Amino acid sequence: MNLTEAEEGKVYFVKQIATDDEDLNAFLFSLGCYSGEPITVVSRLKNSCVVSIKDGRYNIDNQLAAAILI
Repeated sequence: MNLTEAEEGKVYFVKQIATDDEDLNAFLFSLGCYSGEPITVVSRLKNSCVVSIKDGRYNIDNQLAAAILI
C-alpha cells in the first residue's frame, strides 16, 4: 500500500521508498521520511496531500506520495 491510499488522520509506518532516483531518496531522507518512521496524512488536496513526519508538515504531490510504501 502506498501513501495515496492512506486514510486521513491514521498513523502509518514507512516500509520503504519505491524509487531509483537518488535525489528523491535524499530529499525524503532529509525530511525524516525513511523506513520505520511514523507518517500521517493530515489532509488531501486535488493533486497532493499534506503529511506529518516527525514534527513537520509537508505538502507532497501524488507522484511522490505513490513512491512512499506504508
